[in-house]
Amino acid sequence: MTAAFRWVALGLIAGLLTACAGYSSYPAAPPVAATPGYNYIVGAGDTLNIIVWRNPELSMSVPVRPDGKVSTPLVDELVAQGKTSVEIARDVEKALSKLVRDPVVTIIVTSFVGPYSEQIRVVGEAAKPQALPYKQKMTVLDVMIAVGGLTDFADGNGASITRASEGDKRYSVRLKDLIKRGDISANVEMKPGDILIIPQGWF
Repeated sequence: MTAAFRWVALGLIAGLLTACAGYSSYPAAPPVAATPGYNYIVGAGDTLNIIVWRNPELSMSVPVRPDGKVSTPLVDELVAQGKTSVEIARDVEKALSKLVRDPVVTIIVTSFVGPYSEQIRVVGEAAKPQALPYKQKMTVLDVMIAVGGLTDFADGNGASITRASEGDKRYSVRLKDLIKRGDISANVEMKPGDILIIPQGWF
């Protein structure tokens, strides 16, 4: 084997190894992404515990319907989706004030789904691809635990996050380094509406 051929072969092998390493060409995701003062937004499928002070007959637990509305005694329909629990409580008070004197309402969210626009979606080579409700300070490690980790065919270091809150900007994440090698520096925070895309590896 000539020296020139040997160098060409080594170059090809190095190129293949680099490709197989699967590092994304997108910029690295920022470690911190949580928004200070974040308030949970109610979505269809959530369950609300509505408490009307001194009126137990008007207090109950109700689901948010697929159309984003709730129904309670004396309130036929009320839009809940896309609002905070405090905003919904004020809306219920306003509706009840026509029939109840000075109503005081508290809303407690007891089951969390969240609106589609804020859910974290995981697609590709995750053990259990799915949509997850966003939680403040949620990290990509939390997401991977929830979806059961990577499949045997995943290119973990080739994964990326598409961030809807930044005009669908894409960032790279090193899932293999994080999960398989325990490199905590690869852990990054998620934002509402993020899509985690995990491609399949070459081999």
